Amino acid sequence: MFSIYILTYNEEIDIAPCIESAMLSDDIIVVDSISSDRTVEIANRYPVQVVQHEFESHGKQRTWMLEEIPTKHEWVYILEADERMTPELFQECLEATKSEEFIGYYVAERVIFMDQWIRRSTQYPRYQMRLFRKDKVWFTDYGHTEREVCDGPTGFLKETYPHYTCSKGLSRWLEKHNRYSSDEAKETLRQLESGAVSWKNLFLGSSEVERRRALKDLSLRLPFRPLLRFLYMYLLLGGILDGRAGFAWCTLQAFYEYLILLKVWELKHAPEPRIEPEQVQATPSSQS
Repeated sequence: MFSIYILTYNEEIDIAPCIESAMLSDDIIVVDSISSDRTVEIANRYPVQVVQHEFESHGKQRTWMLEEIPTKHEWVYILEADERMTPELFQECLEATKSEEFIGYYVAERVIFMDQWIRRSTQYPRYQMRLFRKDKVWFTDYGHTEREVCDGPTGFLKETYPHYTCSKGLSRWLEKHNRYSSDEAKETLRQLESGAVSWKNLFLGSSEVERRRALKDLSLRLPFRPLLRFLYMYLLLGGILDGRAGFAWCTLQAFYEYLILLKVWELKHAPEPRIEPEQVQATPSSQS
């Protein structure tokens, strides 16, 4: 068996179906980032543990919960509220935890947008570190998200999980990606100043994860990034075959890329804070 962490922040719409999908495990911990809606109230209706911790960043939140929240099992799975566990994936995870060959496993997501699976323009299969031994993996920050640091060999699972990326509506998606773009702009500047493209991983990477991350590092250095991203996703990856939802998805991703570029420009041209000298009040001279 393995424990399941569920990460939440204002997830009153998704938290119930997410927990219900995870009930195959006998140890579920909801890690809430101080939600202001009914997330915690709804979660407390289920036989799960609820722990609240103020959010700093994705990497720090994950590392904190791994270090500070006890679990029943050595192996853990990270589930976000807009994702679902499936019986098939759960069974494969159970089998994987019996192996001594790997300390963690990547799992591919199926992005669900406008009530359909966006198979082509989401770079499917796109893998994330989800199942691992708790003492062998931790996380660091990268842009708006996180990257895993693994102390040992890792593998890949065949089963996938659905990710309802726009389950709370387009307004929430835009609000979230407006925040994300600020972090991505800072990471873009950092990469341009001190990062580098791994050409070896780009062409000879041993996994989808290595090749995708090298491609992202390259994309940061390309001109016309929003247009190139749209053409890459819609034409090269075949988003045109995903119908109306595919066109909408590719357009939103190009807009997100453009928002990042605008914020990079803003960071470069931000005025230096002005420090006004203290005004010295003159003492009126006494008249003789």
